[in-house]
Amino acid sequence: MAKKQNNKQNKKQKTLAPKGRTLRSQLWFDNPENPGMTALYLERYLNFGLTGAELRSGKPIVGIAQTGSDLSPCNRHHLELAKRVRDGIRDAGGIAFEFPCHPIQETGKRPTAALDRNLAYLSLVEVLYGYPLDGVVLMTGCDKTTPACLMAAATVNIPAIVLSGGPMLNGWWKGMRAGSGTVVWKAREELAAGRIDNQEFMEIAAASAPSVGHCNTMGTASTMNALAEALGMSLPGCAAIPAPYRERAQIAYDTGVRAVGIVHEDLRPSDILTRKAFENCIVANSAIGGSTNAPIHINAIARHVGVTLSIDEWETIGYDVPLLVNMQPAGEYLGEEYFRAGGLPAVMNELLKARRIHGDAMTINGKTMAQNVKGAKVADPDVIKPYAKPMKKQAGFKVLKGNLFDSAIMKTSVISDDFRGRFLSDPKDPNAFEGRAVVFEGPEDYHLRIDDPSLKIDERTLLFVRGVGAIGYPGSAEVVNMQPPARLIKQGITSLPCIGDGRQSGTSGSPSVLNASPEAAAGGGLALLRTGDRVRIDLNRGTADILVSKAELTKRRKTLERDGGYRFPSSQTPWQEIQRAIVDQLADGMVLRPAVKYQRVAQTSEPRDNH
Repeated sequence: MAKKQNNKQNKKQKTLAPKGRTLRSQLWFDNPENPGMTALYLERYLNFGLTGAELRSGKPIVGIAQTGSDLSPCNRHHLELAKRVRDGIRDAGGIAFEFPCHPIQETGKRPTAALDRNLAYLSLVEVLYGYPLDGVVLMTGCDKTTPACLMAAATVNIPAIVLSGGPMLNGWWKGMRAGSGTVVWKAREELAAGRIDNQEFMEIAAASAPSVGHCNTMGTASTMNALAEALGMSLPGCAAIPAPYRERAQIAYDTGVRAVGIVHEDLRPSDILTRKAFENCIVANSAIGGSTNAPIHINAIARHVGVTLSIDEWETIGYDVPLLVNMQPAGEYLGEEYFRAGGLPAVMNELLKARRIHGDAMTINGKTMAQNVKGAKVADPDVIKPYAKPMKKQAGFKVLKGNLFDSAIMKTSVISDDFRGRFLSDPKDPNAFEGRAVVFEGPEDYHLRIDDPSLKIDERTLLFVRGVGAIGYPGSAEVVNMQPPARLIKQGITSLPCIGDGRQSGTSGSPSVLNASPEAAAGGGLALLRTGDRVRIDLNRGTADILVSKAELTKRRKTLERDGGYRFPSSQTPWQEIQRAIVDQLADGMVLRPAVKYQRVAQTSEPRDNH
């Protein structure tokens, strides 16, 4: 009789979770088909005070992907914000598991933080896939932390929500707004002109960063967190809240609450990151005057979630979108005014009323974009312009092609009146310019020789820098925004056309030609360019060409190949060598080529047991 009863009990499902609910974490903590492994997984997670009843209760286990650390000052306040996220998760009936992410700090990492974006992505994929997590809060902020987190969430495809850290408070110097990054580039001009000394240069730079938070300009950090919201991956209004404001901690709590909700609803990144979401993202980027780094990161996210998106579409979808946000570097104001004016919801409402975005795109709070932004109003029309009265009517990127490269982009929203007058206003040849090229082999060469009089750089010279792409640098450096020689700056000439196979800071107001693909190190046309060559850039036709014959270019290429190709510095670390071997070009998102085939891995497979 006892034996029969025991057999009957063994047939019952021995799980503490409510009937009809299956969570991914139950594979670890509540698997009646494998009690031995369940015990093994459970026992160590109990050693700091959690109970078996909690972990087997059917409560969602929500990860907190912590990107804050002492090495990442732009994100460091996330160490405190995570407490409010935890409160929200707990109050909504979940259990929070916080874990560190690989640090990425734009201003701290050498040779470039972009080198670490893919490394952080790989690391986070392994965590999200291999640990008992039902969902995750992605704590983003500094430039590359946002795409790294979103790329990983897209790959694994468990429920995920973005909590950005917010911009710093406004910086001020002698009564003027000092925007992060932007004021540094201006101060460099003042230093070169001899109007300030080294000490004042340092003081100006420090003044632009008065509090915790990421860049207070519309640099890459503000751009990427705004675009995470435009994609629908964060709660409405999240991106613009300044880091020290009380609303930042409040939305951290709300994000924690919502993280539990998306687990129960099984709302995944693939449900949000659709073709319509990416089109909305491109339009939003133009309207806010977003960073030239955005196409690299957004194209990478699209590739990892399986949405086709080309560099050309940044022009076809986004070029004729007007500039609505009056924020440095394309405008006057900084993050605090932008937030008070209404932030991204107000911008998206202007675009919605103009029928420029897909209002039916789904977002992470379970509502459509239109439902989220219809009530958003512009509180200050000097900061966020009406769609009918923008700062510029066409503010998107121009995509250029020619024998210099297959593609490169130019940010038109930052073309100054001075630059337009000197280079783009010839009545016989409007929106085009030609000039003599001076070529630098990386930033070290530029800094060494920019003031060399033998280069004969004048007000019509085109400055080129190569060897600074994904392979050549490696990781692609923000070094294309080169200033003219000091003698020209003293004459009032503060900008020359700059072209390169690297990137530039999103805080820079330089209308450079950037992200050239393929780069010189990958055999692109830039590798064939020589100082003294004439180059033509035509914005009407979208072309960029060395003005030498095809026969001459063929001869140069044969010589280059005979000499072993374009030479670049050797790798200094194992990761540099690994990434160089498998990284794609900037136009295609600078992704790791073998990684893009791994999509929705949480749905296509289960990780094997570890014992």
